[in-house]
Amino acid sequence: MKIHWILLLITTFVLGGCQQQKGTSVGDATGGETSAVGQSRAKKSKPKKKKKTFSLQPQAGGAPYELLVLMDDAQWERPVGRALFEVLDTDLPGVAQPERQFRMTRIAPANFGNIFKVYRNILQADIQGIYSTAKFKFTRNVYARGQMVMTLQAHDEDQLAEYIRQNGQQILDFFTRAEFNRQVEFLEEQHNPTVTEKVQQLMGCTVWVPVELNKFKSGKDFFWASTNRGSKDMNFVIYSYPYTSPKTFTLDYFMQKRDSVMKANIPGGPEGSYMTTQHQFVDVTDGTVRGEYAQIARGLWRVEGDHMGGPFVSHSRVDVPNNRVVVVEGFVYAPESLKRNLIRTMEASLYTLALPNEQNVEDFTFGLEEITVSPDKL
Repeated sequence: MKIHWILLLITTFVLGGCQQQKGTSVGDATGGETSAVGQSRAKKSKPKKKKKTFSLQPQAGGAPYELLVLMDDAQWERPVGRALFEVLDTDLPGVAQPERQFRMTRIAPANFGNIFKVYRNILQADIQGIYSTAKFKFTRNVYARGQMVMTLQAHDEDQLAEYIRQNGQQILDFFTRAEFNRQVEFLEEQHNPTVTEKVQQLMGCTVWVPVELNKFKSGKDFFWASTNRGSKDMNFVIYSYPYTSPKTFTLDYFMQKRDSVMKANIPGGPEGSYMTTQHQFVDVTDGTVRGEYAQIARGLWRVEGDHMGGPFVSHSRVDVPNNRVVVVEGFVYAPESLKRNLIRTMEASLYTLALPNEQNVEDFTFGLEEITVSPDKL
């Protein structure tokens, strides 16, 4: 990103779900309002990483955010197929140009041969009279390592179509979380250690970002890492400010704070230019990260006084012991190309943020819990 560097010194909808075991069905999901300043549950213990296991299965293939749908031609043209298509054919939120959340391929089950069995994300329907309630189950590593297979179950097509219409966003988010988990597992092994160290020294937090983010700038309670490329540029920002009240987590307060921080720390190329927020395109939601409250924001940024802009996503979380709000943000600049994979890559990094009281939690799980959904009885 061709932005002038002053000083080269240099966290959805989110639904927290219960992680299921292989081949298990989804049970009832419950939720409630989470206090932003709930009590810390940290335990003094060393983090435990996931154990690596050996498998003779092939590695799941395909590009991130590719999804294979197994459904025959007749079903695909009937209401159940149309309902599924309308869900999967939706655009990515928070970007200026229309771009699908997933690249979808649909084949008939009879054509599901070996070449398709290595897809990383597979969705299939199981319609039988033995089911009284519509639901889904998911299974990992059925035909390949790193694979996620979702099975939609229902008594008949009408029941399944209604279930899909009611739970479409959760289905999308389930596969999005699966992709986030893959990226987080990759970052565990291949992240920029310099960024992790600098964030630890400056903010007392840890985070993993892609190794390509190798240009840095720091300021007061602020750190910026970037690829600093003119094309497909990825950026990570972390900053903090005192926590005063729950009113902190409003749309207006978020935009005001973001504008002030970015104006002070991210200048544009021309003299007097600076980063700001396109207020009319920002959306904030209440979510959960690591079991605690997080405000999740998506929107568009631009440079005042220059012709630059793009999408961003951020997490605002409360560091209770230090009585502060810690904000992590990913933003990209890629005017000539699609942005889904770039911004999703940076969004996955936000979930790796560990606040000071979270860095020594017993049985720490790297990555995210898969989103699960349980429907009302139809």
